[in-house]
Amino acid sequence: MVDSKLPNRRRWLMIAAILMLTAMSGSWSSRQFNSLRAAEPAPATVRLIVDYGDGVQVHFTALAWREGMTVLDALTAAQAHRHGISFVHHGSGSTAMVTKIGDLKNEGGAGEGKNWLYRLNDKPGEVGAGAAKLKPADVVLWKFQAYDYNFNS
Repeated sequence: MVDSKLPNRRRWLMIAAILMLTAMSGSWSSRQFNSLRAAEPAPATVRLIVDYGDGVQVHFTALAWREGMTVLDALTAAQAHRHGISFVHHGSGSTAMVTKIGDLKNEGGAGEGKNWLYRLNDKPGEVGAGAAKLKPADVVLWKFQAYDYNFNS
């Protein structure tokens, strides 16, 4: 006696096997795609923080980095951003001096008022903003404050 359910059972087994292979193939492709995406280098960026000294800060968390980029170039990139900032500077290279960011202008020399000072990776700037070279993942902080000799430590 031949079981009449056998052909149906085989058909269901074949369908199940095809579905399983299709699902495995799809997940393998997804894993492969994700591993390829993870292997792609992330674009190099720098961070820029502008601290107005009154509790307000503006953060640019991913400004595109390029070879030879300086602290001044990072400000320029932030200015060009859709939600950018404005700034004024004088000089270039090692003599570049930022005199205004937003609506806050430098007030005077050391101890006489607040001025825009920058830190690069939590170290005080040692050269003009136009000469301080950046590397990918660097963090630049511009802060409006009175010159504090502890700022250097």
